[in-house]
Amino acid sequence: MRPQGGNLLDAKTIQTLANRRRADAITMIHRAKTGHTGGAMSSLDILSVLYYDVLSVRPDEPRWPERDRFLLSKGHSVEGYLAVLADRGFFPKEELRTYSQAGSRLIGHPNNQTPGVEVCTGALGHGLPVGVGMALAAKRLGLSYRAFVLMGDGEQAEGSVWEAAMAGANYGLDNLTAIIDRNGLQISGGTEDVMALEDFAAKWRAFGWDVAEADGNDVAALLSYFHTPRPLGKPHCLIARTVKGKGLPFAENRKEWHHKVPTAEQLAEGYAALGVKGVDWL
Repeated sequence: MRPQGGNLLDAKTIQTLANRRRADAITMIHRAKTGHTGGAMSSLDILSVLYYDVLSVRPDEPRWPERDRFLLSKGHSVEGYLAVLADRGFFPKEELRTYSQAGSRLIGHPNNQTPGVEVCTGALGHGLPVGVGMALAAKRLGLSYRAFVLMGDGEQAEGSVWEAAMAGANYGLDNLTAIIDRNGLQISGGTEDVMALEDFAAKWRAFGWDVAEADGNDVAALLSYFHTPRPLGKPHCLIARTVKGKGLPFAENRKEWHHKVPTAEQLAEGYAALGVKGVDWL
């Protein structure tokens, strides 16, 4: 595997950073009176491991040609992504105050006018096809960057995901990793009730991918996955089993928190549960 991004921190430190970004995200949602709390919380350990350890990126040079490419295909969970980008220095943290306000580039889905965001995403099923294209371009141009795509489990009902999965295997894109935030809930209920996925790993293996499963809210487990060499000649899929609303006692495993705004009292409860006193950008 290519060397890691160079921002190596221990699991405990990254977990602390992930919880601080959770506090950022719920503060953004509370202030804006809109946002996708549940999915932002479930995915923040994954995002934190990627941006504080795995990805080779340069916040002061967002379009560095050799940068690893990251795509948040589940773009509705943008709040945690923006919080991580701001903390890494892609843009000033004070800009988080403008989230979902008129004229802000920090809108309700990733916007490529924001430094660090590769493409606009949020129409489900689009991220993996773009990631396949980016990984294939790297192969054909002889570049060493990798592509990572974070998808939701409800998103797996989109046919374009499976077209891209077939293409990724066809071209042997071992520089491509798909990560699935497997929290088991989508806006209309449980994934197994809406459009059943299991045996989920077997489906991805049948499409020719190297597949692994891990606790997506366990930073140490995620670090172990990303620091373990993967097979060559095929793309990689990590099924990251998570808890929707992770870290917020009032939101965990509650489908109504797919898109719901915390009250002032819940914001305070969330800070306490996350072990933070507040945010540093207000």
